[in-house]
Amino acid sequence: MTRFGTVLRLVLCALAFGAMVGPHALSLRYGRGRLAGHLPTRFHRVFLRLFGVRVTQSGTPPAPGEAALVLANHVSWLDILVLGSLRPLSFVAKSEIAGWPVVGTLARLQRTVFIDRTRRTATAAVNATVADRLAAGDLIVLFAEGTTGDGTRLLPFRSSLVGAARAAIDGSSGGPERIRLQPLALTYPRRNGLPLVRSERPGVAWYGDMELAPHLAEFFENGPIDVHVVWGAPIAFEAGTDRKRATALAEASVREALQRAVTGRSPKGEVWDGAHQRPDAAPAETASGVPAL
Repeated sequence: MTRFGTVLRLVLCALAFGAMVGPHALSLRYGRGRLAGHLPTRFHRVFLRLFGVRVTQSGTPPAPGEAALVLANHVSWLDILVLGSLRPLSFVAKSEIAGWPVVGTLARLQRTVFIDRTRRTATAAVNATVADRLAAGDLIVLFAEGTTGDGTRLLPFRSSLVGAARAAIDGSSGGPERIRLQPLALTYPRRNGLPLVRSERPGVAWYGDMELAPHLAEFFENGPIDVHVVWGAPIAFEAGTDRKRATALAEASVREALQRAVTGRSPKGEVWDGAHQRPDAAPAETASGVPAL
């Protein structure tokens, strides 16, 4: 992509963002939840469409309006836009993001729950907030590794924030009897239609001490990216469910999906290219060995 093309697309994104902010803020303020949920989704789709990011899905996603705590791996800042383009949802993110230009504003508009990792008491407060959101029927995404990786290896999942699922169940007599714990794997299998090799991953994955500006420049210059989202088999989290065991099952599901992606198997499922969706002929994949709802 030429520099002029990149600038033009960024200007279009800025215009789309500016057009969204006012109505979205009013929607949040006056309780129009449906509009507030769908406007960020529209913006994410505009961005992905302009920059040639093609998203495919497979597996067993929650039904529309079904509450779930999603446990996902984390590869890049692009994960936010990819997942946000699929359906209305919110994220749990580190508190520093709230102060980032543009990204912080977008995160707040998407009702992100921020956690201050420097405060030992922050987990309990975040769990209470997420529990209220789950009890109200929200879909909340937690990047369970706690940081980003290169997309080929998975770090151990942290179970502390999964306590929000139990808090949602125990919060009130009218609360849900179970919460859907949803494994989700994000993989970046191809660029420019060719398999993404390890040496090319720094142009997609943002991790470690990588500087953001050079990474973004490489992203804009190097052409279309394919992303595959695998919704694993859901795990029923009930009052007696062991939090660490449930987290380990979700981690195993995501790890299996990543291993399949690294072997080079083509993703199958519902395809979205930023403009429309179509069903793929192959059946949806699910992770084996994980108890389903």
